[in-house]
Amino acid sequence: MLDATHAAFLLLLSGDAQLWRIIWISLTTSVVALMIAAPLAIGAGYAVASCRFPGRRVVIWLVQAALSLPTVLIGLLLYLLLSRQGPLGAWQLLFTQAGVVLGQVVIALPILIAFTLAAVQAADPRYAETAVALGATRWRTMWTVLHEVRFGVVAAIISGFGRVISEVGCALMVGGNIAGETRTITTAIALETSKGEFAQGIALGMVLIALALLMNGALMFLQGDVHGTRGFR
Repeated sequence: MLDATHAAFLLLLSGDAQLWRIIWISLTTSVVALMIAAPLAIGAGYAVASCRFPGRRVVIWLVQAALSLPTVLIGLLLYLLLSRQGPLGAWQLLFTQAGVVLGQVVIALPILIAFTLAAVQAADPRYAETAVALGATRWRTMWTVLHEVRFGVVAAIISGFGRVISEVGCALMVGGNIAGETRTITTAIALETSKGEFAQGIALGMVLIALALLMNGALMFLQGDVHGTRGFR
């Protein structure tokens, strides 16, 4: 174990091209997926929270139920859709980075919607009422409310990022774990561990832990700053 950990540090510090290629693919696909999912999900979460329409409770129920779906099931459904015999086979997204991004978007959407929905529902309704009374448009009212619950939205984005970058089932089934193309941090860990090669798996695990600490530390810093404190006090 100590030898493997030492070798993991050496891999990280030596700039191993294969290792950093895996990290780069994971980061880029996850960030792109969030850039696609976040505007859609935040807008949908706000709309469901602020509007009353028939079937609203059913929509909320489905969003919350989607949070519990295993990522491997999502991967299976996308595999069937994107395979050559599937209805979306003409898109040729299976075993590509674009396919991995699509899977991550599907995984991130319910998390972002649910967190945004909860944040907007918990906000003081006078924010929206005051904005409307001052003549704000619907878009301006939405921006005002989302600004007031921005830390809940940021928490949603951070949770979504953590979910997509750490999942393995969908990335493995849709991406195919192709070296240099669709091999992500989690699929690489699974592969190397199954081969008994623990150094790379430990190194990639360290990267995941560092990303989790960095993202949540940034959120804690911002929350402390808005309350008139600095850092983690």
